This record gives sequence, structure tokens and C-alpha cells, in this order.
Amino acid sequence: MKYFVKGQIWVSTEEGKPFLGPGRVALLRKIHELGSIRAAAKALGMSYRRAWRHVESLNQNAPKPLINTSTGGKGGGGATLTETGIAILKLFENLEEDFDLFLEKKSQIFQKNLTKLFK
Repeated sequence: MKYFVKGQIWVSTEEGKPFLGPGRVALLRKIHELGSIRAAAKALGMSYRRAWRHVESLNQNAPKPLINTSTGGKGGGGATLTETGIAILKLFENLEEDFDLFLEKKSQIFQKNLTKLFK
């Protein structure tokens, strides 16, 4: 039987407040793709209210805003990632790649040790 080490990344502020994690990163990606908080929330199966709370939290806990929003109305509203928001996504993607390589290496070591243990 094979076993795999798995994990996810969460980034928090120095006060321990959640900043980035799988859900918020997915939301940022969808906002960047779709240009709308509502559309991004719908695509992710997330409530609009929850998505807005994430957007507010992201913007409040970063030194610079990550998401620009415009109010709805006749022409509709919208949301775009700022340059900082796009850069944060790229940093997180790089972190995910490094983390995946780390987990793959640790899985191999763990599997090797389990194989010895279970003989």
C-alpha cells in the first residue's frame, strides 16, 4: 500500500489573522479571470457575502489593496486585481510549487520508512 504526505498552505498576519489560503487564492484567481466578485463567488460555489468578507479582509490585512472594486449600477460593477494583487498571486503560486516539491520528497522518504517498518 502507498501513502502520501499532503498539505495546504495558509499565510497569516503577525497577529495571527488569516491572510491567504486555498479559498482566498481561488477567489483572487477567479476575480482576476472574471472581473467580478459576484461571478467569482458563483463560479466557486461561495456566497457573495463570504466573497466580499474575503475581499475586505485581504485589502485590510495588506499594506496595499489587492482588489479594486467599482460599485454596481446601470453599467454594473466590477473588480480587478491591483498590480500588488497579481504579484501576490504569483508569489503564492511559486510558494505552492516549492511546497509541492517538498511534499513529494517527504512522501518518498515517508513511504520508504513505512515500507521498512511494515516488513
